[in-house]
Amino acid sequence: MAMVKGRAFVVAGVLTALSATAPNAHADDFYKGKTFSIVVGFSPAGGYDNYARNLARYIGNHIPGNPTVIVQNMPGAGSLTSVRYLNLTAPKDGTVMTIFNPGLVTQSIVQPDKVNLDFRQYAWVGVITPDFRVCYGYGPNGVKSWDDMMHRKEFILGSTGKGSGNYINGATLRDLFHAPVKQILGYPGSAEQRLAIEQGALDGDCGSYSSIPPDWIKSGAAHAFVRFSRQRVDEIPESAVYIGTFATSDDQKKLLDVLNGGDEVGRPFIMSKDVPADRLGIIRKAFDDTMKDPAFLAEMDKQQLPVHPLTGAEAEKIVNELMSVPPAIVAQAKPIYE
Repeated sequence: MAMVKGRAFVVAGVLTALSATAPNAHADDFYKGKTFSIVVGFSPAGGYDNYARNLARYIGNHIPGNPTVIVQNMPGAGSLTSVRYLNLTAPKDGTVMTIFNPGLVTQSIVQPDKVNLDFRQYAWVGVITPDFRVCYGYGPNGVKSWDDMMHRKEFILGSTGKGSGNYINGATLRDLFHAPVKQILGYPGSAEQRLAIEQGALDGDCGSYSSIPPDWIKSGAAHAFVRFSRQRVDEIPESAVYIGTFATSDDQKKLLDVLNGGDEVGRPFIMSKDVPADRLGIIRKAFDDTMKDPAFLAEMDKQQLPVHPLTGAEAEKIVNELMSVPPAIVAQAKPIYE
């Protein structure tokens, strides 16, 4: 009888183990033969699009079942359209994620009436790199330093719209420091802005340093003169002085922390919160594994696209902290968005 009981316990243990692993096994099989979509909140050929397309070439190798990975561009409202898509009509089975402008996270705090989203209610997959943002002048007669900009009659910049990262950067220069910044809105994406810069319609741009065309940097056509992150990574020149250097009060410094907070999750990939947990886990692991993939890293290095990754859990922590900003500081940030 004791032997029968022992066998019963063994069988029960085996069945328990099988039932515990069954969901993961099912999830591993799920992606076989499927198409996995990465939705970009901007038009093709810009910085976000480049990151998405490079990720798309390699992440499928790290997803069990090796699904086909495609990139879809969904520009609109400074990439807000692509974020809303996740919870509206996108499949919520783990086959869709999006990359968007992380400035929307800050805007959702400062202007909840315009960005009626809680970014804690999305599943964060990971971040390829924080957004090391700068402002630069273009051409031999372009702005080359903070003092140079402040003595210009106008420093004309373009943007997709209010709330986008480059709009906030430019508005910060104008509203906090009274720089002679004029902003022209309505560009579909950075590719169109770059063309306008080359044609002389714009004087430069504010945005991710990695989005500046490498040939502009090599030729000296782009002059980065101010940066928005305390940290200066090696690829950013010393000429890009930290903007906090020019702050004249503690309130200004705190306000800069809020306005630039979204940059910490600078190239973010998110999914709907309704995606099953086991599939989210698979995609998170695939993302993390891609960030260590030698072939991916070699390609990014070749294109001079920095990789300083954060896991989904790390990104969620940053977003949770940012969403807990004191109301008094939030109130000071509102004029920048208006």
